Amino acid sequence: MTTARATVTGDAVVDAALTLFAERGYHGTALSQIAEVLGIRTPSLYNHMRSKHDLLRVIVDRTTAAVLADFHEVVEGVDDPVERLWRATRVYAHRHATHRREALVVNRDAGSLEEPHRTELQERRREHEHAVRGLIAEGVEKGVFAVASPRLASFAIREMCVSVARWFSDDGPLNAAEVADQYAGFAVAIAKGDCGTNER
Repeated sequence: MTTARATVTGDAVVDAALTLFAERGYHGTALSQIAEVLGIRTPSLYNHMRSKHDLLRVIVDRTTAAVLADFHEVVEGVDDPVERLWRATRVYAHRHATHRREALVVNRDAGSLEEPHRTELQERRREHEHAVRGLIAEGVEKGVFAVASPRLASFAIREMCVSVARWFSDDGPLNAAEVADQYAGFAVAIAKGDCGTNER
């Protein structure tokens, strides 16, 4: 037991919690179950965290920070609005395919965050939504996009990417990169108004 405890790191605790939260939900996971996965006694977890809520907070913080970092990295230095939206959507869809545990936990369990962390999450989500909306609005101004509401378009694009985490499988017919490429194309089509109208 001493040897096992010595090899457990804070990152290992977070990873074990992430897996169990994704499988069972935040409220359906007990600290004793996390400890069991790691092969340690429950009190030993407190060497690495303050509470179960602390683990959720770390997962949400890391995930939302990574989403924003992804966005800024792929659009930096790119002037074409179409290319910027394509890249921003592709990286967002790809993250939801390759980091399914994180996406599932953040989108399902983040409501269990206590303040001020819940507000911080909402601010990061707004920052990403406003950034995507801004790309679309810029394209409308330049005449390359044709949606009446960049806000609604950004909601549609982001939500379709979020859904990838719920259905994507590594054993499926398309890999993560192929799914991300297609979703990026869907996003551009939405922004260009190529998805049809409400006329029948």
